[in-house]
Amino acid sequence: MKKNCIFAEKITINGEQITVNSEKLIGIGNALVDVLVRLKEDSVLKQVQLPKGGMMLIDEARQRELRAHMEGLQVEQSTGGSAGNTMLAFARLGGKAGFVGKVGRDALGKFYAESQKAAGIDARLLECNLPTGVANTFISSDGERTFGTCLGAAATLQASDITPALFEGVSMAHIEGYLVQNHDLMEAICQTAMEKSVQLSIDLASYNVVAADLPFFRHLVQDYFDIVFANEEEATAFTGQKDPTEAQRQIAALKCLAVVKLGSKGASARLGREEVMVGAHKVPVVDTTAAGDFFAGGFLYALNRGASLKDCLSLGTLLAGHVIGVVGTRLPEEEWKSLTLTLSKEWGLK
Repeated sequence: MKKNCIFAEKITINGEQITVNSEKLIGIGNALVDVLVRLKEDSVLKQVQLPKGGMMLIDEARQRELRAHMEGLQVEQSTGGSAGNTMLAFARLGGKAGFVGKVGRDALGKFYAESQKAAGIDARLLECNLPTGVANTFISSDGERTFGTCLGAAATLQASDITPALFEGVSMAHIEGYLVQNHDLMEAICQTAMEKSVQLSIDLASYNVVAADLPFFRHLVQDYFDIVFANEEEATAFTGQKDPTEAQRQIAALKCLAVVKLGSKGASARLGREEVMVGAHKVPVVDTTAAGDFFAGGFLYALNRGASLKDCLSLGTLLAGHVIGVVGTRLPEEEWKSLTLTLSKEWGLK
């Protein structure tokens, strides 16, 4: 049976006050390198047969096709993968972060490992002979991003790779929903984490991924997960409810903390009967890549430091507002310094 959720000091569940400690948080997901291209018009998406705003898994042949369409366009490269991005934000804020994933024995695998180390992430990367996974990211003029993802080595992460040792010294594991397509892997992660008394957080990943495997998603949330992150489309796909407030209530009814990202309207969180909402930061949108991932990283960092639900949401939206102002996930160093200074001076979070 799913264990009780444990959250910030100021939240009371059924009359009992429960706290979060500040041990390591690990992410488990697809270790991908983002190859980012900015589009002048969305006609390219029709040519490559990718649904705008979605994520489609592709094979090596389709990968070659996409790269051909990218020829002559300005391409940028950064580490990616949903859980990896969340750990990046968590670590750069000062949290103790780890990451579990699989890469190839190639230049991109080396780039991924070195980037994680430079960000202060304890990367526990397994290797195989397949190429490192690539997320081809097409950025529309409105900032929306569309993914054609060739998982490569990342797809070979399997149940037998998940051992109790991965969870030593860990208080929470954040899982990306893209892994749900491997049922045995997800069950192994969840069961091993519970055996080690590690809390579980999940990001539902993408509306089309949720819709394609809804019964299994519902089983995972109902039986294992303490925290669920979703955007409006994912919440609708999960519950069938178009109203985000009602969708959130249905998710929270599965005895978890339900966090719904509302884009330009902000974000809300519901735990039991308590519901909190904050507005978004009004900033120019350059690229929405990793906005939800950075939101989760900020939210979990504040939660890990014993902040209120409102402050957790506020830090999440603050980070999301920063990352949508750049292409990819590379915030300038001065922005990270400004963020950490704000956390210490204004919120008392260190």
